[in-house]
Amino acid sequence: MNSRDNLLQELSDEQRNSHAKSSHSSRMLSEFRKEDIEQSLPARFEEIVRLYPDRLAVKAGDRSFSYQAVNHAANCLAFAILAQCGEKGEPIGLILEQGVDVIVAILAVLKAGKIYVPLDPLFPQLRNKDVLQDSAPRLVIANNRTLSLAQELTDSTTSLLNIDDLDLSRSCTSPLVQTTADTLAYILYTSGSTGKPKGVVQNHRNVLHLVMRHTNRMHVTLADRIALLRSFNVHGGTLLTFTALLNGAAIFPFDTKREGVQQLAHWLAREEITLCRMGPSLLRHFLVILRSDDWYPKVREISFSGEPLYWTDVEQARKHFSNNCVLVNSFGSTEVSSCCEFIIATDSPIENGVVPCGYPTSDMEILLLQEDGRETPVGDIGEIAVRSRFLALGYWRNPELTHAKFLPSTTGKEERLYLTGDQGRRLPDGRFVHLGRKDFQVKIRGYRVELSEIESTLLTAENVKEAVVIGQEEPNSEKYLVAYVVPERQPPPNITSLRRVLQNRLPDYMLPSAFVFLDKLPLTSNGKIDRRALPVPERTRPEIAQSFVAPRTLEEKIIAGIWTQVLGLDQVGIHDNFFDLGGHSLKATQVISRMRPAFHVELPLRALFETPTVAGLVESIAQSQEQSGAQTEIARLIAEVEILSEDEAQREFSRLQHETIH
Repeated sequence: MNSRDNLLQELSDEQRNSHAKSSHSSRMLSEFRKEDIEQSLPARFEEIVRLYPDRLAVKAGDRSFSYQAVNHAANCLAFAILAQCGEKGEPIGLILEQGVDVIVAILAVLKAGKIYVPLDPLFPQLRNKDVLQDSAPRLVIANNRTLSLAQELTDSTTSLLNIDDLDLSRSCTSPLVQTTADTLAYILYTSGSTGKPKGVVQNHRNVLHLVMRHTNRMHVTLADRIALLRSFNVHGGTLLTFTALLNGAAIFPFDTKREGVQQLAHWLAREEITLCRMGPSLLRHFLVILRSDDWYPKVREISFSGEPLYWTDVEQARKHFSNNCVLVNSFGSTEVSSCCEFIIATDSPIENGVVPCGYPTSDMEILLLQEDGRETPVGDIGEIAVRSRFLALGYWRNPELTHAKFLPSTTGKEERLYLTGDQGRRLPDGRFVHLGRKDFQVKIRGYRVELSEIESTLLTAENVKEAVVIGQEEPNSEKYLVAYVVPERQPPPNITSLRRVLQNRLPDYMLPSAFVFLDKLPLTSNGKIDRRALPVPERTRPEIAQSFVAPRTLEEKIIAGIWTQVLGLDQVGIHDNFFDLGGHSLKATQVISRMRPAFHVELPLRALFETPTVAGLVESIAQSQEQSGAQTEIARLIAEVEILSEDEAQREFSRLQHETIH
């Protein structure tokens, strides 16, 4: 443990155990009042710090910090921000991994009266550069692990602040900066139809209103331990973090992409998580790796968002959680946050197996509109529009798009109407069913993806004349992306080169799993691309740069067989790159989990990312088995030595030393 962690006043074992033993029945329940949203986020947080200074606030990995410790670090960082930037409200970039530092940095930026802009260190550099160029922060905050990346992303006009260089030994009170409910809080960037990400702007009042709605509906209390599985780049990360920190509960960040679903299964039980939110895709991968006796009695609520949820998902999930665990489906977007929720009862009537997203939450009105702007009758399909005074303020430095998507309300009240671009239907009982996008936008593993952004990036590749991307559905109902490419000349580009172009600018969830080359794109009678006429891709091994080499050994055949099952391909070469074949992080988790019983080894998820070929995994397995064998031999020798007397042990040591020399 480093000195910085000591300065952050890490919780004692006694404090952690005391917190963990808090029972749900003895929780302190207090309502989040409507008047509580008319303040700043730091004001509410500091009130919680005064009430519960020694309670657990954040635990990430083996680092556990109290409310007082987090507040002290945030105050110190806030003064460092003010020293460099003054008190003017402006964006501050955050290039930090999931964990304690990013939470401290967010609070510090808000305490300094500024606007935080989170960037994901795992995203491509060009993607992050687009965000920095649009938000134009004068200061970017990093730590020792991300500092070199921050230096590569920024130029001489942007200052860098290393959070690990903070002097936390000095006293730091809260900075006296005028911050109100109307102060801008964050800019979150989502996929944009122009080929560039667009920044959604929100203020303190609206974040507090979101937290209020979820606090009162979920009955959040001091005893809750809330899992944070989403990044801070999406509104779900904001929702869960502030729901915990503004109520005296504890937030537990976990990076599923780095750690894998197998570790998530152990972690949920070990940390005694009580509230968890995940996407339906993650749920399905999670359920696949569970054993029949895996049981999570401490989880009292799981909520789902981002994609359609099916009744079969619910039935499978109920096998691993207690009867008291509440399952909730929801709908929302970065612009409206979570605006619709449905508590799933065991006898809930489900139409066509699709779980409704439910009823509008407090102060949110949902409309279904026809093309002419009139409301659709019950049962008909229309565009989902949300009317409220608590919508996002608009898009950063993009008034045209803001005026196109956020419309003034016709009610005469202090409200606006946001056109989501999603289609839905209202059931006779008032529940809403989400039916997907009406335009060329899809949800992939819970992330909103503008297909035109992928298409525009593909068009920058060598030998690409036209490109169209669509979302297809796998047999398990998950969405995947297919790119249709018309080359300028023959032969067409190989898939490996196209993926490299996309990887340089787009995050992994925006990479197509399949590529199809066409002589021309099919057109409708009015000259538009006929997306319905695009052929379904064949699930054969794609034409990648690597030549096909068939598996030879038993180990190679077993691993190749696992890959063909997970990727849905007819064959796999031993030198093929898993990700060039259409793999992604969740499919990588499936591969690793299926290899464990086959080879009786515990390979970490990173093994597939570091050596993403069949041949590479065979080597990793051999090394793991060799290390396991060496550890077994060492354990045997230690056991033998322990039963010897001191003189016998010394003679044995001398004999072994003599044999080694000669």
